[in-house]
Parts: sequence; C-alpha cells; structure tokens
Amino acid sequence: MTTSLSPFGLDPFPWYTVMRESAPVFLDPRRHSWSVFKYNDVQRVLSEHSVFSSQFDGSDQPLNASIVSMDPPRHRQLRSLVTLAFTPRTIARLEPRITEIVNALLDNVAPQGKMDVIHDLAIPLPVTVIAELIGVPLADRASFKLWSDQLVGAAPSYGKDPQEEMSHYFNWIIEQRRKEPQDDLISALLVAQIDGKHLTEQELLGFCVLLLAAGNETTTHLIGNAIWCFDDHPEAWAELRANPALLPDAIEEVLRYRSPIKLMFRTTTRDTRIGDKDIPARSGVAAWIGSADRDEAQFPNADTFDIHRSPNRHLAFGHGIHFCLGAPLARLESKIALGILLERFASIRRDRDVELEPVTSFILHGLKSLPVMFE
Repeated sequence: MTTSLSPFGLDPFPWYTVMRESAPVFLDPRRHSWSVFKYNDVQRVLSEHSVFSSQFDGSDQPLNASIVSMDPPRHRQLRSLVTLAFTPRTIARLEPRITEIVNALLDNVAPQGKMDVIHDLAIPLPVTVIAELIGVPLADRASFKLWSDQLVGAAPSYGKDPQEEMSHYFNWIIEQRRKEPQDDLISALLVAQIDGKHLTEQELLGFCVLLLAAGNETTTHLIGNAIWCFDDHPEAWAELRANPALLPDAIEEVLRYRSPIKLMFRTTTRDTRIGDKDIPARSGVAAWIGSADRDEAQFPNADTFDIHRSPNRHLAFGHGIHFCLGAPLARLESKIALGILLERFASIRRDRDVELEPVTSFILHGLKSLPVMFE
C-alpha cells in the first residue's frame, strides 16, 4: 500500500474502500492475523462471541480482568454490576455538572477568541467527568490522560507499562476507600457482590483502568471529530445553529463518518469461515469499524456527511454484548459541549494556517490538536 492508502493518516477511507473491494477478508502475513472490512462481517465478529472471543491469554494485566476482555458468563455478571453506574437516570443526573465544566473551560478561552478544541475542551471535559465518577483526585488529571494515551498508543511510554503505573495508583485509591468509603464508583464496587463473593483485586483494577481509558479517549475524539466534520461542512453548522434539536442526529453521523475507534480485536475459538476465507481456531481477527461505517452496502452515499441520515446503524460503539457501556455518557458530554459552543459563539472556524496531524494510535481516529477561532 502507498502512503496515500493507509489506515494511519488523516484520511484512511480510500484504503478502507480498496480493502472492502479487493480484500474484504484479509490475512496480514506480517502479523499473522486476519482483518475484516465489510459491515456485515465486522458486525458478526463483534457480536458472535462464541466464535470470536474477547479473551486474551498469557497476561495478568488489569485490562485482561475487565469486561472488555471477557466472555460470558463472567462478562454478564461483571457488566451487570458496573451498568448500575451508567443507567439513563444516573447519566441524566450528570447533565448540570457537565454543563458547569464545559462553561468553565470555555470561560478560560473566550477572552482570547481562539482555542485548541482538543487540549482546551475535548481532553479536560471527559477526564474530569470520569475522574469524579470513579472517585479519583482531579489534581492527578494529567497522569490519567498520559496513562490512557500510552495505553492506546497515542503517546510514547518510554519503556514503562501504563497498566502497571495505573495499578499502583488505583491500589492506593482502593485502600483509601476501604478505610473511608465515599459516594463514588470505586466505593460501590468494593461492596458489590456476585453470588455472594466480592470482586477480586484484579477485577477491581480492571474496572478502574478500563473506565479511565475508555471513559475519556472516545469522547475526546468524538468532540474533536465533530468540530472537524462541521468545519469541513459549514452547511451542517448553519443547520445546527438554526435548529439545535438536530444535534443528537448530527453526533450519530459524526460517529459513523469519523468513528473515533478504527478497529477492535477478537480471537477465534474454533475454525470458522468469513466470506470465502477459512479462518483457523486461535487466529487474531481485527474488525475494522471505520471501514464498516463507510460500507455503501449499509449506508447509501457512505462518503457523504449527512446529519439527516436515517437509519444510521453505525458500529462506532461496537455491537452485541460488548456494546460500549459509556456510550450514553459520551453522547451526553458531546451534545452538551457542542450545544454550548453553538450558544456562546456566533462563528467557529478552524485555523487553516495550522496543519492537521492525526493522533498516533493504531486504534484511534482523531486529531492531536484542532486550533479554532471564534466570535
């Protein structure tokens, strides 16, 4: 593949098109793993957990004890616990606090008439929300962001293991909560039981690491990608200003058009067949969500950004039992942030003197920074 046809730049979509048309089920000889690119195949890999497992062997790291790396029945039990923190009622109660955080962040930049959407809004908002939800000090926000970036390959780790550093940190927090419980998720998980048994230390750590990383990376790039899309399609900005009720549908189209998550990994539990390819048991399979969400067979005019698109069954938050638990929170944070931007600023435009740079992560699609000017 040439550099212009690559999943790693600002525009991976021509590469996705080539792969869907020429090699929709592809064996990568370098990595000895398979990739699938069409919507129906990606959806199957994400949802058929009996064949495409989320479990990874040979590691005792916290994420391997979290629900993202687990199959039923244990997955179902653990997910039912943490779901209590993400009920519609619980998420709705966060709206005033999210609004307060967004306004405070914009107050900091309003006098300058410019900001970096990523660093001034899209990073601190979800990090603050998830830190407060979990129950960790906001003073450590810079460390949270660094660890989660390192975890997804968006920042160099300099030989350190971010999961190990996060484990040391959360072990300390967990011990504090054992002594003095508070009204937060860590305290709630400490007293929670499944069939009369408390969570193991590794399961507790797994929850903390997963929520911290997943709770901010997706939302950061959803907000950044939304501004990117709206700037490229000013007619969408104009419509949203005239009718803010369109924001939820616009956010769904951003999720489809520029999905923050490019792919998810699975491992086959037995020999199986996708398309015309036989895939052996214990094979790694990458399900390319970013490609599936541009599949013309599912989305007519898939390369057109259309905030009125309906239906819009994108896979940006996954599918099946591993559908993103934090999706309602990510949607709410994005809706509030974008709505307040529309209310407070008469115009928002990207500073085109600054060249866009893609985030350096294998699994994320987004920008390192996004300078804008506003009135």
